[in-house]
Amino acid sequence: MLALEVREKLRQEIKQKGLKPRLAVVLVGDNEASQIYVRNKRKAAEDIELECEVHHLPAESTFEQVADLVKSLNANPKVNGIIVQMPLPQHLHSDKILRLIDERKDVDGFGLHNAGLLMQNQPSAMVAATPKGVLEMLRSTGIQLAGKHAVIIGRSNIVGRPLAALLLNQDCTVTVVHTLTKNIAEITKQADIVVAACGCPKLVKASWVKDGAVVIDVGINRLDNHLCGDVDFDEVAPKAAFISPVPGGVGPMTIAMLLENTVEACEQQMKGAK
Repeated sequence: MLALEVREKLRQEIKQKGLKPRLAVVLVGDNEASQIYVRNKRKAAEDIELECEVHHLPAESTFEQVADLVKSLNANPKVNGIIVQMPLPQHLHSDKILRLIDERKDVDGFGLHNAGLLMQNQPSAMVAATPKGVLEMLRSTGIQLAGKHAVIIGRSNIVGRPLAALLLNQDCTVTVVHTLTKNIAEITKQADIVVAACGCPKLVKASWVKDGAVVIDVGINRLDNHLCGDVDFDEVAPKAAFISPVPGGVGPMTIAMLLENTVEACEQQMKGAK
């Protein structure tokens, strides 16, 4: 499994270089899915001897209380990476909170500084974990990305938009479709690479995908008490050269890339301190 390979590589890197990376997770409220995600992140971190501290605040916390916590983590030299688990309670302004994170510790890559660097194809950009994981999955298939037509279904700031920039930087031709796009199925069927990231259970059918396409399913939805992706896996799998499963595909890679970003941030901060 690719995610396990990445984590083992990180474990060896931490050991060989004598690193002491530390990730701080800010969790506000009692969203069940968020708590599961945070537990998974902490377990994966501990498995590679990366310290992960969780700061759990009550749902009624004020903006000032969350902001003060983020600022204190920014100022702590022992903390190398900071993430604020989404979604936040509605009364908090997610964008304003994310902008408070020190760009050097923005291991989720959601801040304006890192997003701007990615758009300008700067190698110093801290790339958002899910798009970075998708790129690693594509590379693992052996597909030559340059010149390929990639269709991304969904335009979120978390996946669709940064992934479009990332694939453009790999010389792909990129089309982003969304809820107001006409003839989505026809557009998607032209793609060499299909990435579904729209949160619509089993939206992508076999008729949407050409033979031999590479299909990456970012979606995770609950349908009839079962988890499924945005792609109808059973329909599409026979046509695809590669298709990622849900669960067990992009999710573990997102966590692996988050840990990789934290290790990289630790190294960069150590160099800056010398």
